[in-house]
Amino acid sequence: MFARHLLSDAAVEAIGQSVLTILERVGVLCQNEEMLRALDRFGARVDMRCEQVRFPQRLVKDFVQGLQAEAGSHPVAEAAFTPPPPPTLGTQVAQFYYDDERGEALPGSRELFIRLIKLGDALHPEAGVGHCLLLREVPPLLEPLEAGLVLAEYSWRPGPPFAWDVRQVDYLLEMGEIIGRPNWFTMGAICFAHPLRFDRDVANRFVRMAKLGLPIGLTGMQVAGATTPVTVAGFVAVSAAEFLATWIAGRALNPNAPLGGIIWPGTVDMKSGTVSYSAPDALLRGFATSEFLRRWCGLSIRVGGGEYSAAKVPGLYTALEKAYKAMTIAAFTGYHPPVGEGMLDCGRIISPVQLLLDREFNEALRSLAGPVLATADEIGLEEILAIGFGLQRSHLDTEHTLRHFRRSLWLPQLIERSGWAGFADEQAALERARARVHALVEAYRKPNVDADKLARMRAVVEKARVQLLS
Repeated sequence: MFARHLLSDAAVEAIGQSVLTILERVGVLCQNEEMLRALDRFGARVDMRCEQVRFPQRLVKDFVQGLQAEAGSHPVAEAAFTPPPPPTLGTQVAQFYYDDERGEALPGSRELFIRLIKLGDALHPEAGVGHCLLLREVPPLLEPLEAGLVLAEYSWRPGPPFAWDVRQVDYLLEMGEIIGRPNWFTMGAICFAHPLRFDRDVANRFVRMAKLGLPIGLTGMQVAGATTPVTVAGFVAVSAAEFLATWIAGRALNPNAPLGGIIWPGTVDMKSGTVSYSAPDALLRGFATSEFLRRWCGLSIRVGGGEYSAAKVPGLYTALEKAYKAMTIAAFTGYHPPVGEGMLDCGRIISPVQLLLDREFNEALRSLAGPVLATADEIGLEEILAIGFGLQRSHLDTEHTLRHFRRSLWLPQLIERSGWAGFADEQAALERARARVHALVEAYRKPNVDADKLARMRAVVEKARVQLLS
């Protein structure tokens, strides 16, 4: 593991004082009256008219001490390496679908969403399929409900739609009850409008999550040089202030709310203005922020994952970029995140071909999981003795190798493990992946869903159309 101590004690102290000053003098913008009143009762200085919350230093210091005490009562043991689960079509909520035959990104649509459901149900039937693609032809307020209709009709195990507005939740709950899936919604990540802004939609979702007792944590996507200072220390100071404000708000609404979070740090390419969430200088800021919060207040956050690669097209380079990012995170944090979920262009696009490549790289991690079995059959001592110095035979032609090689070796189906030999190899791997996608979609069989239930769900959507769009 690489160094987990990027910050000196003096740096932790200096950044900590900066966090206190930021929260006291700037605070956060919050567009939710219930959260504002809860923070006022908690001891923050609240300006209801300007929707601004400032946090006295004493309040923050006491809160941090409380977090340290919580962390001290739950020591974290060193965990053995656990490979991440295989990537699935879950709640990616991509805006575009990459058409691998035409080589272009198409806006998400009902037709393309159905194709992804067919792929997912055939590829990973045990996991089901979630809200992986936006229906761009649908009014945004109705989009999760329409996506839920498609999932209910076409997926054998329909995952919960993503409710980005709290007004959608009750309709989704009603739809879920019809098909026997209670709490059939997800609110996904809580993301600041960086820097330091809880906009109305996010704040409303935050309040509902806190009142439901769901885990409270910021999904930070701060960008150095845009939403924070460009320097590492400046990035950490602003980012940590946002995490602290989130945790304080969560506990102000629900004293028992579990706290956590994750950071997907970004940096700007000053030549093009594009943002990368996979560049090494971006990851450094994530590691430094995670370390600071762990040392300053005892609460750990995770640093992203293999996704949000800046790569624009599917291929082995994209898969390797994601895998490199994920393994770098593992080296610095001790936790190995997923290597990817089939996404391109910083999460805007989903590609079926890339999903298969990401799954193959993920499967390679299982070779590292262990444990190493040491039975007599695994060791094969009799054959070792029979081969001796290997002057007459090798282990390549033994019965032992024949019996064990399939489960003992990494045997990828799409990529060549013998090494990249040029662009012809790349094209061959992509062709194999495209053929596999076609075969999986063809293997899909639609579930026999009760037509009356679908009609009742459609009635809920039509009710929402009148109530939400009028």
